[in-house]
Amino acid sequence: MIILTQQQIAEINRHAEAEYPNECCGAVLGQLEHGGKKTAHRIIPISNRREAEAKHNRFLILPNEFLQCEKTARQAGLEIIGFYHSHPDHPAEPSAYDLDQAWPVYSYVIVAVAEGCAGNMTSWELQNDRTRFREESIIKESDP
Repeated sequence: MIILTQQQIAEINRHAEAEYPNECCGAVLGQLEHGGKKTAHRIIPISNRREAEAKHNRFLILPNEFLQCEKTARQAGLEIIGFYHSHPDHPAEPSAYDLDQAWPVYSYVIVAVAEGCAGNMTSWELQNDRTRFREESIIKESDP
């Protein structure tokens, strides 16, 4: 399960709507607890670096941006617990491409964006054998 606050969910939705009709992407920083529970503390929007003709259904996070997210997390006493991206005019379900690019342990939050409006949000975790995703619960907490 991943725990997100209402504000974090709103940040992801705003980013997804702002980037529509292209995919948005970003990192989720937080804490991984015993038993696989993940608590988000910070959302980091990242520019989709995929080539222009592919941005509508693919995203790319460059290695230096990934390293910067790791550095930011470490400085805050956190870790990268997952990533988010949008699916413009497509369900909030992982694609075959998402499966090919995913790593175990991380949460992959996907928000569906229909005609520019964020909708259903899901989260997925890659199984250790890397053959498929398992949907994980999103626990929505009130903001402090």
